[in-house]
Amino acid sequence: MAAVTAARSSCRAAGRLVCIHRVRSCSSIRFIKSKYVCVFDKSALKFSHQQRLFRTSAVSCGQIVQFKLSDIGEGITEVTVKEWYIKEGDSVSQFDSICEVQSDKASVTITSRYDGIIRKLHYNLDEIAYVGKPLVDIEIDASKGVAPEEDVVETPPMSHEEHTHQEIKGHKTLATPAVRRLAMENNIKLSEVVGTGKDNRILKEDILNYLAKQTGAILPPSPKAEIIPPLPKSETLPAAPKDKARKIPVPVSRPIVFSGKDKTESVTGFHKAMVKTMSAALKIPHFGYCDEIDLTQLVQLREELKPLAQIRGVKLSFMPFFIKAASLGLLQYPILNASLDESCQNVTYKASHNIGVAMDTEQGLIVPNVKNVQVLSVFEIASELNRLQSLGSAGQLGTNDLTGGTFTLSNIGTIGGTYTKPVILPPEVAIGALGKIQVLPRFNGKGEVFKAQIMNVSWSADHRIIDGATMARFSNLWKSYLENPASMLLDLK
Repeated sequence: MAAVTAARSSCRAAGRLVCIHRVRSCSSIRFIKSKYVCVFDKSALKFSHQQRLFRTSAVSCGQIVQFKLSDIGEGITEVTVKEWYIKEGDSVSQFDSICEVQSDKASVTITSRYDGIIRKLHYNLDEIAYVGKPLVDIEIDASKGVAPEEDVVETPPMSHEEHTHQEIKGHKTLATPAVRRLAMENNIKLSEVVGTGKDNRILKEDILNYLAKQTGAILPPSPKAEIIPPLPKSETLPAAPKDKARKIPVPVSRPIVFSGKDKTESVTGFHKAMVKTMSAALKIPHFGYCDEIDLTQLVQLREELKPLAQIRGVKLSFMPFFIKAASLGLLQYPILNASLDESCQNVTYKASHNIGVAMDTEQGLIVPNVKNVQVLSVFEIASELNRLQSLGSAGQLGTNDLTGGTFTLSNIGTIGGTYTKPVILPPEVAIGALGKIQVLPRFNGKGEVFKAQIMNVSWSADHRIIDGATMARFSNLWKSYLENPASMLLDLK
């Protein structure tokens, strides 16, 4: 009892203890207060008139919060966990990356909403995580509290506005509080905005430009934009060699492994999306139309503009011209930029020309789209394509880049082939496939043979609402813009 009395006196003086739960003849006695646990060994309670010995330890007592996978949007209900950036016991802060997940539309990096310690990972790699279900358990400081809904395990999926902080893998979102507030007010994910500030910091102008692309509004040109005039003849840049060596396809060398057993894998990620999309496409009666385009003048124009584009930091391919010409054609034939509802009772004419471009990546076929092509210049389209291609190669395309398409072009010619039969991507109603450009002999108006740059195009349209004559007229208009590039100037706005 003397030892207990001494312990009480010492701890009361320190102001750290409120009570003694129990005292027994055991190896240790515990005195408990919020956030602190004092442990006294039996041996430590022995004291004499010469000295008193105590040993204490402080242990954090936090609150466990189940951090749930929020609604990513676009009707996504499940994702595959591709990579964990943390492990149990790690400390995390707000906006720290937790894991990368992949849906059937895009890869997204989930970041923390809290400061705390990871106590449990609810999924292993390549397991399916469900929206609204716990992703990780995080121990946070109990004094800071947490939103009431986070304490409830079984809750319906959060709304789109309550999403977790998300960002594209490999990109840190740098922005001031004012910019974040502007993005929040307009329901814009910072991970989908390209920053133009130092270290890719997102500026107010970046948010406004992104918002303009989504709404189709035209903003005044940025004062930073500088138009570089064509170089005079005496200062021409080194011209690219006209006669390029013919590219010979090199077979991909892979080690041949014979296991002797069949292997079964689940269909996940973009392949799963392809299964859904192509299954839905089977319900569409496809109408096909093919033609050839003489790109001789366009090839010459591109060679003249490539050096200027390189000075401005943009790689200029033929695709921006194809996309812009398609947009001009859609203005005349808006039925090709429409969608048909499931009951086939209503046709919706899309105001924006969000033209998708099929890309072959390591993850499979993806179709990001350039938003609001109707208000973009050829140079702006080229710049956006460069961004989409770089993100696509790195597997970092966001959901916004991969959704909302209204019309699609597939450039199969970069791999090879001339004609193909493209499959429509629902809910779109038309798609075009472009073959490779070949140098072929053709006759001019005088009957003379000349060397022409020929490309074949294959169109597919939903025959329920698009007839063959409409598709042919659209193709002819698109063809005229490409065969006479200067004619596009008459219709540009």
